[in-house]
Amino acid sequence: MSTFQLFLLILAASVFYMFFKQLFSGSYPKRGIDFEAKNEDEQIGGINRPDKIFSKPTVQPTRMEQLLVMADEAIEKKDFEEAKKALGSAEIIDNNNIDVIQKMAYVALQVKDYSGAKEAYEKLLSLDENDDMAHALLANVLHKLGDESGAEKHHEKAIALDPDYAPHHFNYANTLYDLGRTKEALAEYKKAYELDNSIDPAKEMIEKLEAENE
Repeated sequence: MSTFQLFLLILAASVFYMFFKQLFSGSYPKRGIDFEAKNEDEQIGGINRPDKIFSKPTVQPTRMEQLLVMADEAIEKKDFEEAKKALGSAEIIDNNNIDVIQKMAYVALQVKDYSGAKEAYEKLLSLDENDDMAHALLANVLHKLGDESGAEKHHEKAIALDPDYAPHHFNYANTLYDLGRTKEALAEYKKAYELDNSIDPAKEMIEKLEAENE
């Protein structure tokens, strides 16, 4: 064996020795643990920027959420036609969405579309027959439409579902008063004021009706 061949043999042995020493030492970089996120939602950035501060991803609103925001902004500006357009688009996405139906009813009332409001409140009750506010609001709408028996029925249902909510008694009293049933109206005004003495109109109506009955 020549001197040159001996040199190559020693060099090869040294390389293999260094390789296996590194391999079994466990000090080599391990795939998957080079970067440990401090938080579960951290984003891993570029390899060449280990000092980069990672930001959380921005959650984009759904189309339904965007349409509801558009409707709210239009309502705030009293642009009810624009609100109806946004809500109509939202209704196409989900015609059983409670928020959409409630806003549709509100917009209908603002433009005095009582038939539209009636339809919306009836839809709410088809989804939840124990919604006392829907019963009370439907009763007010039916009263405006001249359906007095229907209005009375829904006022009484609202009160049965939440007898301690003063506005239910006050609204029923107003309907009874409009119908000329003053004694029944007085009893409901008193009940409303008993439950909530901050309702000044109830107090005023009590005083008015009691003076008329003297």
